Amino acid sequence: MPEANYLFSVSWGYIKFKRMLNRELSHLSEMSRSGNQVSEYISNTFLDKPTELDLPCSVPKSRERKRRQGQQQQQQQQSGMMTQISGVRKLSHTSSISGSSGNRFGVKTDQEDLLSKDLEDINKWGLNVFKIAEHSHNRPLTCVMYTIFQERDLMRTFKIPTDTFVTFMLTLEDHYHSDVAYHNSLHAADVAQSTHILLSTPALDAVFTDLEILAAIFAAAIHDVDHPGVSNQFLINTNSELALMYNDESVLENHHLAVGFKLLQEDNCDIFQNLTKKQRQTLRRMVIDMVLATDMTKHMSLLANLKTMVETKKVTSSGVLMLDNYTDRIQVLRNMVHCADLSNPTKPLDVYRQWTDRIMEEFFHQGDRERERGMEISPACDKHTASVEKTQVCFIDYVVHPLWETWADLVYPDAQDILDTLEDNRNWYQSMIPQSPSPPFYSSDGEGGPHGEMEGGPVASKFQFELTLDDQDGDSEGTMMETTGDLTLKDETGVEIAAHDVSPAET
Repeated sequence: MPEANYLFSVSWGYIKFKRMLNRELSHLSEMSRSGNQVSEYISNTFLDKPTELDLPCSVPKSRERKRRQGQQQQQQQQSGMMTQISGVRKLSHTSSISGSSGNRFGVKTDQEDLLSKDLEDINKWGLNVFKIAEHSHNRPLTCVMYTIFQERDLMRTFKIPTDTFVTFMLTLEDHYHSDVAYHNSLHAADVAQSTHILLSTPALDAVFTDLEILAAIFAAAIHDVDHPGVSNQFLINTNSELALMYNDESVLENHHLAVGFKLLQEDNCDIFQNLTKKQRQTLRRMVIDMVLATDMTKHMSLLANLKTMVETKKVTSSGVLMLDNYTDRIQVLRNMVHCADLSNPTKPLDVYRQWTDRIMEEFFHQGDRERERGMEISPACDKHTASVEKTQVCFIDYVVHPLWETWADLVYPDAQDILDTLEDNRNWYQSMIPQSPSPPFYSSDGEGGPHGEMEGGPVASKFQFELTLDDQDGDSEGTMMETTGDLTLKDETGVEIAAHDVSPAET
């Protein structure tokens, strides 16, 4: 399809998709207090909202704010502050890697046999990084990356000295915060390994070059480095140094990139020292594209782009995707890392539950900080009112399943097992929603209902998006039609969106 038509299709698909999701979330928010909180969480996290301006009065304020930010940046540059990346610390790992070539997995451990057993699953979906952390003296990212690079022979291909690789990885891992419950080196290791698996899917066999593979795995490894355990919006609302530095735009993602690339300049850390200038430039461009795509407010546009690619995909006679330009190739890589970043609900239930506990701990910690500051508590961050189970069910229904279903369509039939696990996990969390009113998730005035209901009515049923980007004839008003076993929605333009397997008893 000509590029102009493709871009129009992507843009129109995004508009329709976002409109439909907004309507569904609005319906969810009207059903109950907890439904409203979940709706706000999904809307605030995964939708890129336009800046609200109270025109015309706020225009001068906006300009004044930008002027002040510009002055602050000029002052920082003049004083030499901008040459220092916040969060980068001088570390030495010389003693840690002495004789590193003799360490099978790049780390010293007295539990090498157990670690070896864990890493036998490096090429399997659902690797248990918690056990790897336990058996590697809390070095999951270093040994997972070391094993992946060995498995793919990347150190030989790009002439990366082993001691340099281990030094960089230990330094990178040390710049993840061990006191942050979720966004730590465990998560980075998990996303890197998940990306490694997705790169190996048969539909992408021999599609990507070694340099593109290197860039994707590196992007996954650095994508959350120096994460402080709070959201972009928290940093913006508190006028943090990072928000000022990056002008409120993808604050953390820009910071992760800056730290990740800055660490390459530390002593014996430049793992790309033997790449050509052109290779380094290309790798840097790709890594920036992929890490910026992990900003969750970009989720809907990524999903709309992926849906368009599915509907226009070209494959070889053997079923391998044909990606013949940079735009298509980086689009798949962006979505791949995004899928890996949102893969917790697709992992074995015992692993998924540990991730859920960790992310909620991090959310609640942010909520506590907001409460202490007298700020409005962010959605899903109030430990006194949040419904963990309902949050996970809606997170899967509205965010994770639509993304993974579309990815599965792109690489069909490679990801069907992943989808099955996702649906099983969704149903488990659904079954764990409290069956009777109990504080703090229900009020004391009798609101609430039996299992399968939220306060004031049923919870939204399992919702699977089927978005057709081509416009269709239909009523100008959004309508909802219920059929046996299926739910078919039409948006204002007449586009049908079907939600399958709807059961009134669910949720």
